[in-house]
Amino acid sequence: MGHYKNGREVLPPELLQQIQQYIDGELLYIPKQSEQRAGWGELSGSKQRIESRNKEMYRAYCKGRSIEELERTYFLSGESVRKIISKLTRVGT
Repeated sequence: MGHYKNGREVLPPELLQQIQQYIDGELLYIPKQSEQRAGWGELSGSKQRIESRNKEMYRAYCKGRSIEELERTYFLSGESVRKIISKLTRVGT
């Protein structure tokens, strides 16, 4: 991390007032512009595996597999299976 700086010394007064509406008198870390965080599961590949599993589940449902069968196959609750199918139905996968 960089060095501590007083916002009053480095920010225009209007911007300082806007920031104070969200955080007033507390420390705030502002990352460098080049620091971009990867989203959940993007580096490990988990996100891609789950998306692939969900599409596979949706295709099985479209071919006639029941919610109960999908629960047992994918070790998910019926509610989770329904949410996944509902989401992919809206997306049109």
